[in-house]
Amino acid sequence: MEQSRRIKFREDERSLLLRLLLQVASAREPEIAAVLSGRRSLVSLAAEQRIPALQASGVWFQLLAIADELLAMRVRRELEQGAGVDEVPGSFASVIAQMAANGHSAEEVQATLDELCVGPTMTAHPTEAKRVTVLEIHRRIYRKLTELDQPRWAPRERSLLVADLESEIELLWMTGELRLERPTVEREIAWGLHFFREVIFEATPQLYDKLQGAFERHYPGKPIRIPSFMRYASWIGGDRDGNPNVTAAVTAHAMVEYRNTAIGWYLRQVQRLATVLSASSNVIDLPASFKPALQTALDRSGQAQEIAARNPDEPLRQFASALLARLVATRDGATTAYLTAEAFRADLNGLTCVLEAIGGRAVAKRFVQPLLWQVGSFGFRTVSLDIRQNSTVVNRVLGELFALTNPADPVAAGTPQWSARIRLSLSQGEQLEIDAGRLSPEAGELLSTFSVIAKHISSSDADAVGSFILSMTRSADDLLAVYLLAQYCGLSTAPVGGGTIKLRIVPLFETITDLQAAPGILNELLGISLVRRTVRDFRARQEIMLGYSDSNKDGGFLASNWELAKAQKRVAAVGRKHKVRISFFHGRGGSVSRGGAPTGRAIAAQPAGTVAGAMRVTEQGEVVSSKFANRGTGLNQLEVLAAGVLAHSVGSPGDVEPKETPEFDEALEALAGMSQASYARLMAEPGFLDYFNQASPVAELALLKMGSRPDRRFGASGIADLRAIPWVFAWSQNRHLLTGWYGIGSALSSFVTVRGEVGRELLARMFEHSRFFRLIIDEAEKTLYQSDMDIARLYAGLVSDSDAAERIYARIAAEYELTRHLIGDLTGGDLSARFPMFKRRFDNLRRQMDDIHRLQVDLLREVRANTGTADQKRATDALLVSINCISAGLGWTG
Repeated sequence: MEQSRRIKFREDERSLLLRLLLQVASAREPEIAAVLSGRRSLVSLAAEQRIPALQASGVWFQLLAIADELLAMRVRRELEQGAGVDEVPGSFASVIAQMAANGHSAEEVQATLDELCVGPTMTAHPTEAKRVTVLEIHRRIYRKLTELDQPRWAPRERSLLVADLESEIELLWMTGELRLERPTVEREIAWGLHFFREVIFEATPQLYDKLQGAFERHYPGKPIRIPSFMRYASWIGGDRDGNPNVTAAVTAHAMVEYRNTAIGWYLRQVQRLATVLSASSNVIDLPASFKPALQTALDRSGQAQEIAARNPDEPLRQFASALLARLVATRDGATTAYLTAEAFRADLNGLTCVLEAIGGRAVAKRFVQPLLWQVGSFGFRTVSLDIRQNSTVVNRVLGELFALTNPADPVAAGTPQWSARIRLSLSQGEQLEIDAGRLSPEAGELLSTFSVIAKHISSSDADAVGSFILSMTRSADDLLAVYLLAQYCGLSTAPVGGGTIKLRIVPLFETITDLQAAPGILNELLGISLVRRTVRDFRARQEIMLGYSDSNKDGGFLASNWELAKAQKRVAAVGRKHKVRISFFHGRGGSVSRGGAPTGRAIAAQPAGTVAGAMRVTEQGEVVSSKFANRGTGLNQLEVLAAGVLAHSVGSPGDVEPKETPEFDEALEALAGMSQASYARLMAEPGFLDYFNQASPVAELALLKMGSRPDRRFGASGIADLRAIPWVFAWSQNRHLLTGWYGIGSALSSFVTVRGEVGRELLARMFEHSRFFRLIIDEAEKTLYQSDMDIARLYAGLVSDSDAAERIYARIAAEYELTRHLIGDLTGGDLSARFPMFKRRFDNLRRQMDDIHRLQVDLLREVRANTGTADQKRATDALLVSINCISAGLGWTG
């Protein structure tokens, strides 16, 4: 009955949103209502009606997503109200309850918390098809629906709220989704900061408070200290891999913006303290130790007399006003500024102590504790800005420096002489006198970036700079080249050797070959004394970044995930050998094929011992807006992530794979190899590149102007150098979605053929007991449900070589049917029947999605046939709207 009521409520909301959208559409394009209600097909419309109809369909998909988000929030609340907070999946309450039940002591939990470090990392990957203006309208619609959810409104008041909601839908209709120009990096920075100001700053202390409450319930009487373990990072303004728009000047600008945003937030919070802390010295007795602390704060503010005169007999308000004055000075760079965020935090701690001493514990918890937690997480930086560059560029610049300083003895990257030259230079603490005028623009830019890094590492918040992430790390020498460039640019702690480098240098292993080489590379790297000393300076922890996108493009979904799991286990073992803790940074995207999966389950499926208290994950493009556009959803997403990392780090006696794990590993190795072989055969099909280019809108995606970064590295034109984002985006637009399932059917079929009934039984045990295998099957099954071979055939008809198109399509369709059949055998049910909410949502959209795909195929023909004409311009605009519609329907782009 309860579930029926929930679904009915959702249907009522859908009906309301559809009614309002039809009203908006009918006032402008009466025939659009027939398309939205299913009485007319998109493809039957006249050319001038296509864009309005597509716009209406896209808006409808967005409204449904907002309603689904609201429903998810309501279901969580109802579950908490009915069954209790401990029953909410992925919550701190559930995780702490399980820890207590499994016999973990409060001291064990505290020890894990003290080492915990959870790092959501915003990236500038161009996967967000929605403009910021559209996101803001979405948020207002969500808020209006939340208000309408309240039963207290009189009919007149409710009518006004519905009218407000209609006006927002009207604005959404008129605003349009297409960017008129490619966004600048500066705009991307502002886009990322929007989510901190609106959601993340407030959600973070609420997250800590939920954890504290859960601990106090399940460990009554035990003291708890909740550290600020959420450490946010960003690539926006620092990711220059293949993006010439991210310069040293842009990176410096980003750091200033991030710093000012944090300080600006604190200014508002301390202003509130100065307003509310009205305790009078005529009413309360302050501890004797507070008087000198107040005088010190006033003296340091530079405004002692003004503040004392303005707030006589209100010492706490004077203290807060002194802190406010110093924050203003920090923002403006004045002499009375705080030198570090820790100094500001120390003053806040002093204020907490005073409040507790005078019986104001509740006041301290409400007004000061959240700010203390925020300063712990955000410092004077908001985020730690990662710097990313490709190993090709780093080696090219270092080679140029070697040639300038010793032209008579050139060395080439990748040779033994190159390796020896780098190691000798590092061991001797070599410094270079470089004439900047002789450098190429590329070299000058990279060295300028290192100068920006050096400046900000020495600033009031050394964590303003995160890690230097080296894309396409292929060898230890690639990483040592970064160490040497950092040494040349003043980041060494000792002028003549024997010191360390004041920068976290992180390899990014992306392709399957690189993942397989990762343990050997790390072992060689940690054999260098400078590296070992540097890692020791960073709490003996080495971060390793794992790329999901390129490894998927390299070997397919199953092989990619298995190689990632193996790499983690082997790299962690290398760390133990060198007495270095390894923390993994997971470069996930929004789609399944780029690592997207339910957060809690994805963390639980990580190999045992590979989380160990620290984990970073990328939050890319549309994932950021879907998770952090609204406060309730944002808090829940952060809680699921942090609770998952905590649970995996503490572990439990029953939380291990069964004894057949070696047998499982052997089977997975075989399955991954067969899957990759099947995937490779598809990639090697004659004409496959033409099929991909012509049977998808991959070339047209660049016209969307989604992000500041080009779609291809270094101007390449082949699949190998195509970025993984448009690769996945294109296969989703044509409903092949093969990046999330291809090769699994062949692997399962071959496995059962070779091993017979014993193999079939083993697969059943793996599905039942292996979290990793279960996650692979679950996500492949959902992707198969969104795939559609009838729609895919329409796109195949765009390929000029019809024989090649039919051959390649037939191979894909056969693998699709095989995978559907064998996954169904494994799960014992119809495709996606185990995911009713997911299935229901997509079923509600399928008819309209199919119509949009048919129209998109027609538009691709028109765009490609009418180059340079007015007809092409009209068709192109409609095509771009159709791309956005399909993205909205699927819920992700790449």
